[in-house]
Amino acid sequence: MTAIDLTGKRALVTGGGKRVGRAIALALGRAGMRVAVHYRSSAAEAEDTCRQIRESGGDAFALQADLSSRTATKDLVDAAVAQLGGLDVLVPSAAGYERIAVDDIGDADWDRMLELDLTAPFVLAHRAIPALRESRGSITFITCSSATTPFRQHLPYTVAKAGVRHLAKTLALELAPDVRVNAVAPGTVLPPPDMTAAETERIRSRIPLGKLGSPEDIAEAVVYLSRAPFVTGHEIHVDGGRTVAAIERFGAGN
Repeated sequence: MTAIDLTGKRALVTGGGKRVGRAIALALGRAGMRVAVHYRSSAAEAEDTCRQIRESGGDAFALQADLSSRTATKDLVDAAVAQLGGLDVLVPSAAGYERIAVDDIGDADWDRMLELDLTAPFVLAHRAIPALRESRGSITFITCSSATTPFRQHLPYTVAKAGVRHLAKTLALELAPDVRVNAVAPGTVLPPPDMTAAETERIRSRIPLGKLGSPEDIAEAVVYLSRAPFVTGHEIHVDGGRTVAAIERFGAGN
């Protein structure tokens, strides 16, 4: 089956001004897409992403929204669809990542992480369904390797990402055959600022490929899924083999 030509098609990428979201927006723009680049507070970074997309021959504009507000999240989708004239690809990339000991988790911590990392992706996808059905487009969620092998001291984040994984699989069934829904599960590609050098090295030593990944690795997987007309309900692990090594190490599934 012929790959989908992304030239001139329309995408919304949340969190597109920084880190992995920026790499995804740039990759889709360089594939010829028109990209709505969402940001919450990183206006300068989002505008720079748009500039780079335009310089590469694509087209892009920035949209601001606070995804902790369901109304603002719905309005973001509406604004992107209106300005793009439709929607072909949705990538809910924006996420929070917080280290917190299980004994210290309060109601506000739980609500904040679940709202941003699980509820917002659902609200984005649900609001975009009519436009994506019209274009026979696709959604690519960003999950995490922690949805398979949980990280310590990140319980709300890990639970939310596991929820996003199941959200992707369930929506793939609900929206077929009109809309394809997949996910990309990054491993360690951009260590958080509070991760020590020793922690980073310990993680690297457990990765079969012997190295950390890059945001561009994740972006390439998103581009592939955006182009793949016969792939839905699938989660691609882009983690250097870390997940399968962890499963083997602890004997999960035996």
